[in-house]
Order: sequence, then C-alpha cells, then structure tokens
Amino acid sequence: MADKILVDKGSSFMDPFKGFLLTYFMPESCYDEFFLSFNFLDVPCLKIVLSKVLGIGIILGSVMVKLPQILKLIGAKSAEGLSFNSVLLELLAITGTMAYSITNKFPFSAWGEALFLMLQTVTIGFLIQHYGGRTSRGVLFVIVYFGLLVLLLSPVTPMAVVTSMQASNMPAIIIGRLIQALTNFNNGHTGQLSAISVFLLFAGSLARIFTSLQETGDSLMALTYVISSACNGIITLQVLYYWNSSPERKKKKKKKRE
Repeated sequence: MADKILVDKGSSFMDPFKGFLLTYFMPESCYDEFFLSFNFLDVPCLKIVLSKVLGIGIILGSVMVKLPQILKLIGAKSAEGLSFNSVLLELLAITGTMAYSITNKFPFSAWGEALFLMLQTVTIGFLIQHYGGRTSRGVLFVIVYFGLLVLLLSPVTPMAVVTSMQASNMPAIIIGRLIQALTNFNNGHTGQLSAISVFLLFAGSLARIFTSLQETGDSLMALTYVISSACNGIITLQVLYYWNSSPERKKKKKKKRE
C-alpha cells in the first residue's frame, strides 16, 4: 500500500512528454516543481524555461532570418547598398561566437543560430562578389573561409586563440555595422538591404542577451550581444528612416502617379 502511494505521488499527467521536456526545456527538478508540486510560479524554473524557449525560437528563426536578404539579392541580381567589408566583419563575429561556444561545450540552444547565420552570411558574401562581376573571387572567399573554419575548430588551435576571437567580436561588430550604416548614409537609402532580415537580427540579438546569461553565465558572450543589439538597432532605425526614399519605393510611387 505504501509503495502504491509513492508511485501515485511521483506520477503526473505530463509523464508521456517527460523525456521531451527534460531534453529541450527544463531539468528534472523543474519538471517536479511544475507537474508534481504544481508550483508554476517558481521563478528560477520559469527563467530556465523562458531561456530555453527563446533559445529554440531564435535558432528556428535563424534558419530563415537572412533568407529574405538572399532572395532580394537574387531577385534584383544586384548587391547595391551592401558592403562586403561589413559582411566580412559580421562573419568574423559570428564565427568567433560559434567557435567559442563549441570549444566551451555550451548547449546548442545557447548558440545554435550562429551556425545558420554563418551559412547565410557566407552566401550573401558570395552573392555580393558574384553580382559585382567577381564570381571567381567569391568562390575563393567561400573555399578560404571554410578551410579556416575547419582549422579553427580543430584541436590544433589553442583555446587562447578562440577566446581572443570572441573578445574581438565587439570591435568587429561595431566597425562592421558602422561601415554598413555609413554606406546607407552616403547612398541616402538602404539599397538591397532586407528590412525583414534587419528587424529579425535586431530582435534575435536582444533576446540573446537574456539567454546567454541564463544558459552560459558567460558575461563576455552577453556583452557581445549587448553591443550587437545596439549596432543592429542603428541599422534598424536607418531602414525605418530611409523606407520612403528607397529606390524601389520611389519606382512604385512613380508608377502609381503615372
């Protein structure tokens, strides 16, 4: 009888989903707190679950965050308004975060979007070169980048190098975003820059401030996302400011008048 009471006390209506929840959303202590003790207001556990949900959401969103930008470039067959140097610096920052996280064995939910952002950013870098009439240089860029990435993630690379790359993210992000902002300012419009991609990057970097602190406790990573959010915010404001003066909007207005 005593054994039966213990079994009943330790069971929950969520038991069929327990394995899934423990794998992706919460530790067992939080599962017990929520679904055995029915304490849904436990603050530490709520923070953990919120961080996991945000992390997974950011990763899922990152699969397509730069897809609008890629499609816009392909559709226009032009990379007008996009700075290749800015893309290189952004790629440096993304690669540093990814290598630092993998080396420190941080959970995938804390950095997974870096993998998808890296693949999409490399694609954008190639398209900028391709539509600028430098296809062979674009191919060389892709080959050299992935060769360096393999070397960076190999045991040959000292941890100090990876940490230095993560530390260099802040100036790389700042300079890269400022180059793009200056390009926008000089052109008087944002060219083929995708507003959807810019807004999603801004929202994702803001959310990552919380998740990086919650899941890794690494202040260096959190600071990187603070800087990234501020810089992405500048580009976002420019997109909003130049919205009505973009070449595409002007063409649409002209057609309507005609």
